[in-house]
Amino acid sequence: MIDLPVRRLGLAEPGDAALMRSVAIEAPVSVEVGGIGYAVMMATPSDLEDYAVGFALSEGLVERAGQIARIDTHAIEGGWALRLWLAPERNALALERARKRVSESSCGLCGIENIEEVLRPLPPVTARIATDRTAIAAALAALRDHQPLGRATGAVHAAAFCSPAGAIRLVREDVGRHNALDKLIGALARAGIDPRTGFILLSARCSYELVEKTVRAGCPMLVTISAPTSLAATRAADAGLTLVALARADTALVVSDPHGMIA
Repeated sequence: MIDLPVRRLGLAEPGDAALMRSVAIEAPVSVEVGGIGYAVMMATPSDLEDYAVGFALSEGLVERAGQIARIDTHAIEGGWALRLWLAPERNALALERARKRVSESSCGLCGIENIEEVLRPLPPVTARIATDRTAIAAALAALRDHQPLGRATGAVHAAAFCSPAGAIRLVREDVGRHNALDKLIGALARAGIDPRTGFILLSARCSYELVEKTVRAGCPMLVTISAPTSLAATRAADAGLTLVALARADTALVVSDPHGMIA
């Protein structure tokens, strides 16, 4: 983050003032695979190696982190470059995907060329955890303490991995909710923590891309503090993902719980 000079403007209460305000850094991050440009994302340039691993897993470029041979991170003019070098058996697939990409964004539709591909079936969620409403409440109550950038700037999303009892084990932050989740997935892979052993908590609206990233990671439950979209709810139910939305200190909305995991 950086400190930005601002002027406080009195509206409901009087008193203008010159202030310094901490703001989150947003910068273009270029992702290259095997020397070929793959995507340019707007992201917070922290935990970039976690992001690289999570992005590769979420995109299906690799099936496990061990198939990434090397990650190079470079500051470049105007932003950052992430260069991924994959194992030979994955490199051809990645290069073919790179050639087919038709847009560059973090919306989850990058390079997808038709509606059928958007709606292709997700792998079924097979993991189960024993959790309950107390665990969700505990994770929600603790999340703010794990958001240093969020507390300082009020401008970033957090993705947290929680134990079935609600203890927060790992958190990543980013200006983009998709990026925060990719960073978390990558951090879990690098730390050797199995996403199937807990649940993910997001300080974000629940869009379908976040459901898909969670399902592909193998995590059995996703909790978000904001509302789901219709496609997110449908995709979660079809894949067997337990989805809890609008999670607040006093209530939460169980959108999908096909296996009755939440007591």
